[in-house]
Parts: sequence; C-alpha cells; structure tokens
Amino acid sequence: MQNPILSAQGISKRFPGVQALDKVDFDLYPGEVHIIVGENGAGKSTLSKCILGAYLPEEGEIYIEGKKVSIKSSKDALGFGITAVYQEFNLIPYLSVAQNIYFNREFMSKIPGMVDMKKMHEEAKKILSSLNVDYIDTKTKVKHLGVAEKQMVEIAKALSFKPKIIIFDEPTAPLSEREIEAFFKQIHKLKAAGIAIVYVSHRMHEFDQIGDRITVLRDGKYIGTVRVDSISDDELVKMMVGRDVSQVYKRTENEHTGEALRTENICDKKGKVRNVNITVNKGEIVGLAGLVGAGRTELARLIYGVDDIYKGNVYIKGEKVSVKSPEQMVKLGLGLLPEDRKGLGLALKMSVAWNIVSVSLRDMFPKLFINSQKISDAAEENIKELRIMTPSPHRIIKFLSGGNQQKVVIAKWLNTDSDILIFDEPTRGIDVGAKMEIYTLMDKLAAEGKAILMISSELQEVIGLSDRLYILHEGKIVSESKRGELSEEEIGLRMLTVEA
Repeated sequence: MQNPILSAQGISKRFPGVQALDKVDFDLYPGEVHIIVGENGAGKSTLSKCILGAYLPEEGEIYIEGKKVSIKSSKDALGFGITAVYQEFNLIPYLSVAQNIYFNREFMSKIPGMVDMKKMHEEAKKILSSLNVDYIDTKTKVKHLGVAEKQMVEIAKALSFKPKIIIFDEPTAPLSEREIEAFFKQIHKLKAAGIAIVYVSHRMHEFDQIGDRITVLRDGKYIGTVRVDSISDDELVKMMVGRDVSQVYKRTENEHTGEALRTENICDKKGKVRNVNITVNKGEIVGLAGLVGAGRTELARLIYGVDDIYKGNVYIKGEKVSVKSPEQMVKLGLGLLPEDRKGLGLALKMSVAWNIVSVSLRDMFPKLFINSQKISDAAEENIKELRIMTPSPHRIIKFLSGGNQQKVVIAKWLNTDSDILIFDEPTRGIDVGAKMEIYTLMDKLAAEGKAILMISSELQEVIGLSDRLYILHEGKIVSESKRGELSEEEIGLRMLTVEA
C-alpha cells in the first residue's frame, strides 16, 4: 500500500480565548485530492496554515514522506515541496504575468545585476502551457487579466516551485460556473501528475467532481475521514454541524400586510437597470434572482442611494422619497448588507463591538459623549442573540470567520432598528452551519414584520426562503412568482429568458 506523502498527528493550536485545533489528525497521499470541510471556525484554515508554517502548533507532529519535520515558516514549507493557492489573489497588478510567477526568483543573465527576461518568459510559458492556458500572454500586466486568468497565474506560480503538495483554500469562490469547470480540469491534470492536493472548501456540490477523501472538523476537533463516494450530502452535513438538517429552509407562516418598499419604473444611467417595478411588504422575504450581470446589485445600490437614479421613483412605506444618499435611507429605516462584506460592510481593522454599533452611534450618543461600556454592553447583547463566535467584543473583526463576520453585519443593522433590509448574497463564502443560522435569523426578522429583499445566486436558497420571487434579465424584470409556483429548472430557464 502507498505511504502518505504528508501526515499530521495530534495538531493543537490555541489563540486567545479560542482552541482552534484540538489534537487533529490528517494525512494525504500522492495524486489525491483530500478535502477538508467544517463550519466557519471549525479549524480548516488553521490546520492548513500549520502545515504551511504560517502558524506554529503547540502540540503535534508533521511527517513528510515518513520523516518527522519542523515547519516554522513558508520558506520551510517550500523546502519540503508544499505551497498554497488562496481564495484572495496574492498578485502584483502592475507586474507582468511572468514577473508575478517568478517574483523574487528572477532568472539572472550573465551580465551582473541584469534579469534574463527572455528565459523568465520562456519558463512561464512552459508552465502555462502545461495548464492548457498558453493563451495567457506572459508579458501582460496582471491588472488586465480576468478573475479566472488570475487564478491560473496563481496556480502557475505555485507550480513554478515544483511542489509535491498544493493547498487550495476556497479556490472557486471568485469563479463563475464556466471558470470552475475549466479549473477542475486543471485539478485532474495535477492529480494525474502525482501532485497531492489539500482542498479546503464548503461547496459540497463540488466534492464528487474532484475529491477522493473528506476530513471533517468541528469546533477544532477531528470528527472523521470518509471517502467521497461513501457518504451522502445529508450525512456529511450532520457530521459537520452535529445535527439534522432536514429543516434547512423552514419558514414561519406570517402576515404580509402593508407595503414597505416599492420601486416604480426605476432606471440607472448605464442601462444596467431598466424600468424595474418591485414591491416588498412587511413580514415578507422577496427573492431577486438572475445571472451575473443581470442588474441585481445595481438595483440594490440605486434603492440605497449609492448610485444615482436616472429616472423612476422609490416609495418607502407608501411615501415617495427622493433618494439622495445612504445616510438618508438609513434614517428612513432601510439597511443594506452588501455582497462584499469585507470591502463594503465592515471595518476590518476595528473591533467587533465598534462594527456592531458603527451605524447607530449617533442614536446611542446624541450628545456625542461616547461611553465605551455602553458600546460593549450593546455588542455583548448582539453577540449572545446572534451566537457570534468571538472570544471578546474587542476582538479585531478580521480575525473572525466569514460566517461570524456576516452575523456582525446583520447585528449592525439590527441596532438601527431598520424596518427594511436588503440582503445581497447573504450566505456567500460561509459554510452550511452558518447558512442555517442566517436563514433562521432572516425568518425570525420577517416574522417580526421586517421587510427583506434578498439577492442570491443560489437557486435552492431563493426557492427555499422567498415568499415571492422576481427574476431579472439584462436589467429588466422578466418574471414574478409566489412561493412554490416555480421549480429550480423553471427559474433557471426564466433567468435565461427561455420559456419553461
């Protein structure tokens, strides 16, 4: 029997107030894709970083090809043939593709101090050709590349180190479905070449396309390892979250009385939104579906006052309003949870508590005398109510998992007592356990009479949560339906404007 190329035994890692890993075991074989899954905060990325030398575990041992090793830095990891490709690109936009692939490892010419650019471009072309992406010009600056092309450059950079092991951390998050299909072909090529792959992900529908085995972590503990073809999605989710998930999209029956938000022939200046009419009532979750570029986020930005309305009207609780700014809309009781929570929804270098009260500070302290204890108390209440996993309200928010960051964004708007909430991709990038908690919270808010407009690319999510559903295509509403009227296939067809 083949021996593992990597074996991690009894790995433990602790951060202030959090046991991130507790005696976790993991092994990896050549030519294998070994998937690590678990809820946000389960320890997936922490285990990866221990293998990569970014974190030093307090306990445990790592073996490479049967030999015990000490990995104290990324340089050590590279020395043992381990490299990584992350969800967030680590590329320099103003350098060429070849310069990024060989950054700080340039080929030097015979002339002292001079880089052999010809050799560097030749070697970069060879790697890109091996990935079947030789259409990427090695002289092109990275800033001019698309998302999928940048992903390929990251993989090429990883391969330039001639690794035995590559760790992929949520690699498909920034990719479209077509780009993911092409990416998976490259994964199979890497497997065939004998490269061992650690694949950190929460996207269960991908696992049987590329994976061999799955290791499940929960609350920093090792739960088990199974073959991909030996377990159902329901069984896997139960391992991850420790409970049955048959009621994932359970909704409370409630009244939808009273108009909360309405648009009337709303248009933007760029033609991304064209004569859109939607209504959201109190106590209702209204879904907004459509392909990428259909105009969903653009519509949300118009309603919220981020972008200027070219023509048309917005009504809040039956009253026509002249939308001028987000500040004005907040005062009118409207909140927006943006698609890009890190870039637009949070101040990543600030504390959990500060982020929670950031929009409501003026209401909390009208005389401008800020009481830090009052901020902590308000944050503690939200942390408890939403089950935000943080050792302290003073924890810097960038250190929280994606699901817990999203809960903080929600808490921020709950503190303003907003009556109308726009959720733009509310569960993007978070695991199934955190998704269930977000769904439960959205249902609770609707039951309390809040009006929710939900934009989502996940059709099951749209179908499961929406009381009514609008479908956008090229900036226009092409369909409106009630809960249960359309199947996933029918919705997909209407998103393409093909008759079901």
